[in-house]
Amino acid sequence: MEFLIEGFQNLTWQQVVMYAIGIVLIWLAIKKEYEPALLLPMGFGAILVNLPLSGVIDQVLDGVGNTPGVIQWLFDVGIEASEVMPILLFIGIGAMIDFGPLLSNPIMFLFGAGAQFGIFAAIALAAVLGFDMKDAASIGIIGAADGPTSILVSQMLSSRYVGAIAVAAYSYMALVPIVQPFAIKLVTTKKERRIHMDYNPKSVSKGMRIAFPIVVTIIVGFVAPQSVALVGFLMFGNLIRECGVLQTLSETAQDNLANLITLLLGITISFSMRASDFVQVETLMIMAIGLFAFVMDTIGGVLLAKFLNLFLKKKINPMVGGAGISAFPMSSRVVQKMAMKEDPTNIILMHAAGANVSGQIASVIAGGMVINLVTQFL
Repeated sequence: MEFLIEGFQNLTWQQVVMYAIGIVLIWLAIKKEYEPALLLPMGFGAILVNLPLSGVIDQVLDGVGNTPGVIQWLFDVGIEASEVMPILLFIGIGAMIDFGPLLSNPIMFLFGAGAQFGIFAAIALAAVLGFDMKDAASIGIIGAADGPTSILVSQMLSSRYVGAIAVAAYSYMALVPIVQPFAIKLVTTKKERRIHMDYNPKSVSKGMRIAFPIVVTIIVGFVAPQSVALVGFLMFGNLIRECGVLQTLSETAQDNLANLITLLLGITISFSMRASDFVQVETLMIMAIGLFAFVMDTIGGVLLAKFLNLFLKKKINPMVGGAGISAFPMSSRVVQKMAMKEDPTNIILMHAAGANVSGQIASVIAGGMVINLVTQFL
């Protein structure tokens, strides 16, 4: 009874707000099935870490004193000290990705780069709104449309808003089916959305599939060394998939490893969702900038496709450029759905998938470049 009274005495309105946010995230995960593997543990964790005198943050033991609670310990070991959780997750992501559509149609590499425009537009906006450069860069990386990259960059740059950035990144990833159609229709005409594209894929040999992750890792190591941890583990996961002699490990990386790390990452990042850190005006600003970043990502890719069409005889459906974000495979499916809504005979899924996997590579390279630029100039 004494602990119950003390708990209510320590309860703040900000903690009540976090309970509501946690319940909303759980509702989105269960009812709407928006990124349930992440939003559900994040939502439940938001409630856990905001309970008064919560033992998941700080354990008080007689004769021992204060020791870190389980969520604080996971955060300290898995994210703050080594960033191991987001990086290990990339092994599973790499093992899930088939780079075949990209290798058979290399022009799609351009859209992975073009669709990162939102990162730099968001960094500029955050800086204008008064965030310092480390926080602005961390907020801008929401535009990578890649939750683990957003967490890793914000943590490596020691941002004060890791929790808000993670929530924004994963929330908007879940809302890609809503955000992207809106952004695409802003800058395309019905005629452009009805453009058909021939699909005559070049044969991709097993040797090329094996060489690709190795070559990408080496090139990125020289061009953007700060990206090596991200790109290297992504490519390592893909090499496990493509080598043909580690089928069991590939399946383990795709399923068991990815699911376990995703689960732990979701509940661990809730350490940064404590009411004192999260319930601030800056959080609302970060959510708004994150939405801006996603919209500008999509628009950047679409406008690049429209620019290329000025010089190409065989036109590219501009919506394919919008699929160049990292939200794989959701973005390519959204683009295909939009194409079929305009014309049921229009199949551009493989083109969109190529742009989409290109965006996965480009987003982690962009994350490393942002880290490198900020650490060099500050």
